Amino acid sequence: MIRASTLEPVVDPAALRRTFACFPSGVAAVCAIAPQGPVGLLVSSFTSVSLEPPLASICIMNDSSRWSQLRSAARLGLSFLADGQQRVCEQLSASPEHGFAGLEISTTSEGAVLLRDATAWLDCSLHQEVDAGDHTLVLLRIEALRARPALAPLVFHNSQFHRLASL
Repeated sequence: MIRASTLEPVVDPAALRRTFACFPSGVAAVCAIAPQGPVGLLVSSFTSVSLEPPLASICIMNDSSRWSQLRSAARLGLSFLADGQQRVCEQLSASPEHGFAGLEISTTSEGAVLLRDATAWLDCSLHQEVDAGDHTLVLLRIEALRARPALAPLVFHNSQFHRLASL
């Protein structure tokens, strides 16, 4: 049992980051066609928000140069990455000029970019942005979707990728 007296005040960002890393999450690629071509970034902060209207949220670092390119797109494609897509993560995290080299993508007529082999896809429009400290909370309106729930997701925990284990 933990005693309240053993909790530490939040004074160290590194301790806060380590604590946040204790909560596992899925990994989503947020991608669209920008004037210079496809642009994408990874988020592990996806959250469902509302069924009516259909809303979801992601959090983006305020200094993200890729978000500054994506935010003006008419549509954003979210691809929930599947187990085995770690290479996609490494590639999208690398320099932007190599981000989509060799990746199989589909593009909607509105410009959302979707990655092959994901567990699910969302075609979204920007609904609202909310200032949230050093991040921006982005609310997305889900316009279209497709899910493949039988595929195992890629899981991010303790700053590493993992597989789900069945109980």
